[in-house]
Amino acid sequence: MTDADDPLRVGVAVRDGDSGRVGLVMGHEGPYLQLRPLGGGREWDAAPARLRPLGPAELLSARVAEANARSRTGLGLGDIRGSPPTDRLDGDR
Repeated sequence: MTDADDPLRVGVAVRDGDSGRVGLVMGHEGPYLQLRPLGGGREWDAAPARLRPLGPAELLSARVAEANARSRTGLGLGDIRGSPPTDRLDGDR
C-alpha cells in the first residue's frame, strides 16, 4: 500500500470514534495520529483504530457546522481558511 492509498494519511478528514469530533490528520506520534479541528485549533491524539475517513457529504456537513459555529461566536467568515477578506466594505473599493 502506498501513502496515497492510506485512508488515514496526512490531510484526510476523519471522525474520531472516541470523542465524536471531526478533524484533519496532521501527523503521527507513536501509536497515535494527531488531529486538528477543521477550522484550526489545538491538536489532539487519537487511536487510528477509532478513526473513520469522512465521505464528501459528511465533510461538507462538518464544514458548514464549523462555519455556523464561527458565525455564532462573532468570528465571521474571514477566519475560515479560503474565505475572501472581509476587511473592506463595498464602498471602500
